[in-house]
Amino acid sequence: QVQLVESGGGLVEPGGSLRLSCAASGNIFSSNIMGWYRQRPGKERELVAGASSGGVTNYADSVKGRFTISRDNAKNTVYLQMNSLKPEDTAVYYCNVKNLRIGATYDYWGQGTQVTVSS
Repeated sequence: QVQLVESGGGLVEPGGSLRLSCAASGNIFSSNIMGWYRQRPGKERELVAGASSGGVTNYADSVKGRFTISRDNAKNTVYLQMNSLKPEDTAVYYCNVKNLRIGATYDYWGQGTQVTVSS
């Protein structure tokens, strides 16, 4: 099992910045992907950004150039630096860890943290 604890959400004005953190503990495989998803009101959950244990990152087109994902592997922590925030970034943000094994993927989710972008 993997436990995820998120922090860093809140209310910010348009154009502002927030940094989300997610600390993972438990049985984390050496091959894994740590990432962030979000669920906007009335929408399905979507990938925001991911970072693999091999150093590969990927981003949703809507956040490229504004958000940066990073990992501290020694602390099993993943961060999401969000700059130039827009009202449409308002959502519940979920941390995700995928433990990878040949032929199988094990998904773990945080409890979610609210990000509200509003003036």
